[in-house]
Amino acid sequence: MNPAPPLSTPVAHLSRPRSGRLALFGAAAIGVVAFAFTPAVAELRLPRVLDVPSRPAFIRPPGAAELKARSGQVIAPLSQLRTEKPGRLQVLLADGRAFRLGGNALLQLDPDGLNLRGGQIIAWINPSALRRRPLRIRTRVGTASIQGTTVFIDDQPEEVLFLSWEGSVEITTTSGTVFTLSSGEILRATPAGWIGPRRLSAEEVRQRRQRSILLNGFEAPMETLPVIERELGLTP
Repeated sequence: MNPAPPLSTPVAHLSRPRSGRLALFGAAAIGVVAFAFTPAVAELRLPRVLDVPSRPAFIRPPGAAELKARSGQVIAPLSQLRTEKPGRLQVLLADGRAFRLGGNALLQLDPDGLNLRGGQIIAWINPSALRRRPLRIRTRVGTASIQGTTVFIDDQPEEVLFLSWEGSVEITTTSGTVFTLSSGEILRATPAGWIGPRRLSAEEVRQRRQRSILLNGFEAPMETLPVIERELGLTP
């Protein structure tokens, strides 16, 4: 058992185009650039809320007041997301990455990943995504990294629990130790140190699947759920 950290240019002169064809090309190029930065296109590149099955759930854009989360809402970079029991929400990131947040959760969208400051999260990467960039989720005790897999994290005052619902999940602790979880394995950071990894029993898997507030009760789909149930023997 490894020790865990305490839980406590100036503008150049432009010459006149020499031909109408060149002028037409320039206008077309400007039009393409303008299209690339229209609000509609920009929204496609930003995270957005897919589902808010229960409230309270909030979003605080950087430098602005907290807002009630709503389906379809575009989320600005560096925003904070917060839920209070029984509040839950589902967010779609870029490149097929997504997550659900619940419990008394607080999370910040960072440029290089997610920063979970408390509560529960389940995160995954859509199996059909063309570019599977790793998704990193930082916590106070370590960072979880997934790539085409599904991870659950429960950050409570007394301990932080990591669970691979399916696939390989890498956990790098704040001290630099690396753990790798396989499907159905959990790892816990406690005041006494790191415990695990340990594989859940079939009964533990079944109960967690039935009782999970993040696997149940959402209208928006979770693309890796069929994979989870197949990997862990939950399908008939």
